[in-house]
Amino acid sequence: MRLPPMAAQPAWRIWIEAARLRTLPAAVIPVVLATALAAAHQTAHAGRAAICLLFALLVQVGTNFANDYYDFIQGADTPRRVGPRRAVAAGLVAPAVMRRAMGLVFGAAFLIGLLLVREGGWWLLPVGIVSILCGIAYTGGPWPLGYNGLGDLFVFIFFGLVAVGTTFYVQAGWIGPDVTSCAAAVGLLAANILVANNYRDAETDAAAGKRTLVVRFGRRFAVWQFGLSAAVALLCPPALLLLGYRWPVLLPLLLAPWAAGLTRRLAGSRDPAEQIALLGATARFLAVFGALLSVGVVWGR
Repeated sequence: MRLPPMAAQPAWRIWIEAARLRTLPAAVIPVVLATALAAAHQTAHAGRAAICLLFALLVQVGTNFANDYYDFIQGADTPRRVGPRRAVAAGLVAPAVMRRAMGLVFGAAFLIGLLLVREGGWWLLPVGIVSILCGIAYTGGPWPLGYNGLGDLFVFIFFGLVAVGTTFYVQAGWIGPDVTSCAAAVGLLAANILVANNYRDAETDAAAGKRTLVVRFGRRFAVWQFGLSAAVALLCPPALLLLGYRWPVLLPLLLAPWAAGLTRRLAGSRDPAEQIALLGATARFLAVFGALLSVGVVWGR
């Protein structure tokens, strides 16, 4: 495929754009919330939390690089795509260079993960390896998860259950129902970022054979999934109240009108610019939810 020439840009700006900063709350918030839970249980460990944060960020960026590369190779990123530009598809980065960058970032994540193994035990080694492999398999390999409707489940598991659970475990040495509840809430809201992204790209994904849940079941299903995920996530604070926390854990309930508004925006969105803005707003919702819940679990313990 011959790519159109592009105006010269600073290399650092191209790579920052390829890293997709809007997606990084999905990596940061699980670590922040898990550390807040550890603090609530008086087991927080700043050094271990920092290692978890660096690992999560590297896996997220590596997954974004893999997505940039494999979506171009498999034809999902084309000139018809209406979302933010992708470095390889736009001709800003050669495919081989992006592939090497992906390998370097995932390699760095693996090395950082070895520090977690030392802190939390050898059982964390397969967890880290599977996390990295699934980051690649999201859009790469013989059976890409994102192309077969499993992207949402991948995000829920690895950016919710695994990220929160593992970060808490390496600081506390155990996992309780409050941690599981928070992990599920974060995983659902992280998956909503993917829903908003796939909602925008439904037509081009379908043409490329990328069978996301939006492509499989339609936009109405996506709106219901988005709204129900937000609603279930907002059940986490009352659940924590039942588990012995005090009223400050209810702070995230202040976001209920925002969640409803985002769902209405998704249902009514037709313009690509609006859909791109909605993607950013969904990521911000996760960030604010996680921040309020983090404050709530520390203050309300």
